Amino acid sequence: MIFGALDESSIAWHVATQCVAEGATITLTNAPVAMRFGTIQKLGEALNAEVISADATSTEDLTSLFEKSKEVLGGPIDFVLHSIGMSLNVRKGKTYTELNHDWMHKTLDISAMSFHRMMQVLYNTDAMADGGSILSLSYIAAQRVFPDYNEMADAKALLESFARSFGYHFGVKKGVRVNTISQSPTRTTAGSGVKGFDDFFSYADNMSPLGNASAEDCAKYCAVMFSDYTKAVTMQNLYHDGGFSSMGVNPAVLSQE
Repeated sequence: MIFGALDESSIAWHVATQCVAEGATITLTNAPVAMRFGTIQKLGEALNAEVISADATSTEDLTSLFEKSKEVLGGPIDFVLHSIGMSLNVRKGKTYTELNHDWMHKTLDISAMSFHRMMQVLYNTDAMADGGSILSLSYIAAQRVFPDYNEMADAKALLESFARSFGYHFGVKKGVRVNTISQSPTRTTAGSGVKGFDDFFSYADNMSPLGNASAEDCAKYCAVMFSDYTKAVTMQNLYHDGGFSSMGVNPAVLSQE
């Protein structure tokens, strides 16, 4: 099951396409409002994948979603990608020191708590297959300061904590792996809305020995994490960023000054 494919710029869109190319049968889901504005139905038709509407902040919706998905797939779910993030504060141009806390609560609910809620429903309904894999997409702002990333950085830090904590419980119960992938800045609909995105996209690209990782390569990494080749990897935040996370100084960046 793939959460969050909005349009062709979405990482989730590429993950869905890659998984089907590798032989998977999948279901797709997004929030009702996103389904009206995006083109997920087009993706579903192309991949012969059932598209099921669900609000990831609703336990009732998620329960129904996983039940329907099991019916479509003919059994428990082998892998799930959580690719969900939204900040009204970012959209409205609020700085970190001037956050609207009602909006911040919504950011945390949609961008992080939805991951815990999703896993809780999967856990309590026993919807995951033994040895399955759960992933969510993160960003290095969970560990480093990127001022314009705003409270989404806090949401990603919480997201990564949920992966570690629930990874323990899921591992003990069913051998299910839970990990996050910290991806390079990527030109998605959501990412491009962050103030100064082009500047720190270019900065990361120049700082990283391999350059920024593409959405297509991220999709391939996700497919590896869903596969049986990574059955002993869990509770990890995995950097997929061309080496950016290990860099201190790169002469290529200094020479531009």
